[in-house]
Amino acid sequence: MEQRFGFIHDEMELKVLILYVLRKVNMPVPRNELTDLVLLCDDGIGYFEFAECLYDLIRTGHIREEDGAYSLTQKGIENGMAAEQGIRYSVRIRADKASATTRQLLERDSMIHATHELRQLGGFTVKLSMGDGMGQLIDLELLCGDSDQAKKIESNFRKHAEKLYGKIIELLMNEV
Repeated sequence: MEQRFGFIHDEMELKVLILYVLRKVNMPVPRNELTDLVLLCDDGIGYFEFAECLYDLIRTGHIREEDGAYSLTQKGIENGMAAEQGIRYSVRIRADKASATTRQLLERDSMIHATHELRQLGGFTVKLSMGDGMGQLIDLELLCGDSDQAKKIESNFRKHAEKLYGKIIELLMNEV
């Protein structure tokens, strides 16, 4: 690694930061999200240094990759916690804030499901569901005429699930 302007100056510091961020999020993180999180923490970190360190951490058994998402192994948790005190305070604060936001978004996304499948007699069935961490709040199946319509419904449900759920409850509670 070349000399840089941020607080992270070598591979070991960057690896510890990656482990710290994953521990703070505490759930599998897609690669693009993890990249954004780590690069946001220090202005001196470059993508290629990040990618090289991530690969090394996977190779050494500190991080596991499943379905494009990364999480810590027990080895990663233990080694990361032992070394994280060396992370500069300002970098740690940035990591904490970014990790908390990402965790909230990933938790929300994990509770919202939207899929569609072709029906034997034509059209598509769109399946939409949303939970709250304790159970299902809504589980809905809709008939759609074509794949484009099904994809649009899925996309809108993912973006606005809470609002749509509230509107459905409101409609069902009012007399028609």
